[in-house]
Amino acid sequence: MSVRNKGKKAALLVAAITVLAVFIGTGAQRRCAAQGGNDYESIELFTDVLAIVKKSYVEEVDTKKLIYGAINGMLTSLDPHSSFMPPEMYKEMKIETKGSFGGLGIEITIKDGLLTVISPIEDTPAFKAGIKAGDQILKIDDKFTKDMTIMDAVKRMRGPKGTKVVLTIFREGLDKPKEFPLVRDVIQVKSVKYKTLDDGFGYVRVAQFQEKTDEDLSKALSALRQDNGGNLRGLVLDLRNDPGGLLDQAVRVSEHFIDEGQLIVYTEGREKESKMRFNSRKGDKESSYPIVVLINSGSASASEIVAGALQDHKRAVIMGTQSFGKGSVQTIIPLSDNSGLRLTTARYYTPSGRSIQAKGITPDITVERMDLPATDKKEGAHLREKDLENHFETADGKEVPTEKKKEEGKLPAYKSDELIKGDYQILRALDLLKGWEIFKKVSKAP
Repeated sequence: MSVRNKGKKAALLVAAITVLAVFIGTGAQRRCAAQGGNDYESIELFTDVLAIVKKSYVEEVDTKKLIYGAINGMLTSLDPHSSFMPPEMYKEMKIETKGSFGGLGIEITIKDGLLTVISPIEDTPAFKAGIKAGDQILKIDDKFTKDMTIMDAVKRMRGPKGTKVVLTIFREGLDKPKEFPLVRDVIQVKSVKYKTLDDGFGYVRVAQFQEKTDEDLSKALSALRQDNGGNLRGLVLDLRNDPGGLLDQAVRVSEHFIDEGQLIVYTEGREKESKMRFNSRKGDKESSYPIVVLINSGSASASEIVAGALQDHKRAVIMGTQSFGKGSVQTIIPLSDNSGLRLTTARYYTPSGRSIQAKGITPDITVERMDLPATDKKEGAHLREKDLENHFETADGKEVPTEKKKEEGKLPAYKSDELIKGDYQILRALDLLKGWEIFKKVSKAP
């Protein structure tokens, strides 16, 4: 190749890269101009290598594939959450935020160089198979994940409904890695679920922060009030294994419980547009009933924003285990060929100024997960006076009725709910809410 031809190709490639750079943002361009020749020398080095690969690689290669690979490698070197999305993947990402996508139902990240599960999404193939937060994915089918990017891993795990994929998982406590055969499905994520636990005590589960999470939460709270005579006495807000989602939805969910004008979260970044403060706006607020927020190691990002805001404003007691610790904000930037850029542009901070990056939210009350038997032994396992031989009866020989038996045939909802009965953390949260109410009554007594 002549020097002249080589110069022409280099100029054309520089022009192509410049076109891509326009869509990254004017701020990036201003920095390039300010830094002068060094950036342009680096771009020239890149185009030299590209030209050599195009000319001398053992097989003919597609230029776009090389450019995509270079961009992806550049972003991967920054942090685990910045990534490049080719057109097909970018399209899927936009669908995902609406709550429907194809795959296994796992939120993943790179932690200590290993592909790690942030959390499985409820009612998905991964969740049903027993994949857990903190699991390390060593292989996807026969492909080792060492040095695999998140986007490549996502691409390998997604596929048509009914097709199979095998994940090889290493988990703390296992003697050796374990294979999990999974069948892909269309993942329909229901953002908000709710139910009444006991008279006046509601339960709301937020599985992921999507476009309609705030709207769904409003409907859930309204339905719970209606089911409980117009008022709630307490609420369990379950954010366990919630991998996060949309920042604006985290803010709106927090607004239901935080007074107008109070700070919910703020972000700090290099660009002016990355420095933002989100205060609670006007609107319908929930009454000041007590709240217990449940978190665990699968609670990340947007769910940590909500937990941190409610904790800082002393609006809720946080219960469970340490959260994941993803304290960064990613901005999605569309590019010219319908691909997309997911770029970390800011860190977020709780109202008191805490950054949870790599730290997480520390619960006020630590309660480890414990699997309870399906039968309700919480009441039945303890020895009572009536179980003792020769125990005293009441004057009329009848057992003293408990408050729970006053209404014939009516049991608290959780007594007949197999999922709730086996969930120790929810039961502890409910106990705390009831104890809270009793303590208030006692403290007001003369």
